[in-house]
Amino acid sequence: MPKSRDLQVQPVIRRPRPRGVHMNLLEMCDADVAAIRVESNAADAIRMMLDRHVGAVGVVDSEGRVAGVFTERDVLRKLSLTGRNPDATPLRELMTTPVELATTSTTPGEALAIMLERHFRHLPVVDNSGKLLGILSIRNLLEQRIGDLSQELDSLEQYVTNDGPGG
Repeated sequence: MPKSRDLQVQPVIRRPRPRGVHMNLLEMCDADVAAIRVESNAADAIRMMLDRHVGAVGVVDSEGRVAGVFTERDVLRKLSLTGRNPDATPLRELMTTPVELATTSTTPGEALAIMLERHFRHLPVVDNSGKLLGILSIRNLLEQRIGDLSQELDSLEQYVTNDGPGG
């Protein structure tokens, strides 16, 4: 059986966007997808989260389809005070399932609404067959929104202070 770290998920390639053109969800995800096999144990998932500096990992089957998600909240609620050994605890016993999923056609606004309404900080992005493409964090969405608002503010300030003909 391959080790959980042998799982290969294609990185997201980021390209500069022209001003005013919005990113899709997959472009907002971290470039290196944190994914671990469902057969792994809790300790492997926690190590991956620590190594990658992320708050969640996608739990996938042998085909790369999302089987669940394992988050910091799962560590706190289901593992920390139970006395269970993370090395001996199967991930499938602790992961959150079923999982709310986004697709590449989900808009950033829809994703944000889902995350706020359901109190999620992470949302897996999948293709039509359910294969994990990326994990969107609320941090990704908020950073993008702040960038958009900053650009809008800069444009408005430039418009107001512009002293051209007829101004």
